[in-house]
Amino acid sequence: MTPPDASTPELHPDVAELGFLLGTWAGQGEGRYPTIAPFAYGEEIRVWHVGKPFLAYVQRTWSLGDGRPLHGEAGYWRRSSGGVELVIAHPTGIVEVDEGGVEGTHLMVSSTAVVGTSSAKAVAQVVRQVDVEGSDLTYRVSMAAVGQPLQEHLRARLVRV
Repeated sequence: MTPPDASTPELHPDVAELGFLLGTWAGQGEGRYPTIAPFAYGEEIRVWHVGKPFLAYVQRTWSLGDGRPLHGEAGYWRRSSGGVELVIAHPTGIVEVDEGGVEGTHLMVSSTAVVGTSSAKAVAQVVRQVDVEGSDLTYRVSMAAVGQPLQEHLRARLVRV
């Protein structure tokens, strides 16, 4: 976060193409996977910059039923010569490294590495698709994990707040 007494620096030119992600987004989503019961969740995503060649990212979700926390993650969006990179740390003991492309305000990244601690569930692959139209952000996350093939796990619609 930007210290309270500092002014916001200029967006680094290397991530200017990703500037459409900047801001705070809030909304709702739904999740499903063969190993769990379907669920609905509330979500907030925050994307900001500090003038360096990356965008910082934090996400948190909660149950719409009782408000309890469900998940959170933190990471960085970066541009590369081949497209875009996303590195995310999950509180479940997983680190996800994704690479892909950006076309306008559409992002598609797929994991090039998913590494877990000895107590983490086995995740083999993650694919993330993000679309921004005006003040709407939608995404889909597909996952291959715990012996299941790649399939949609999460989808959500958020609005810029």
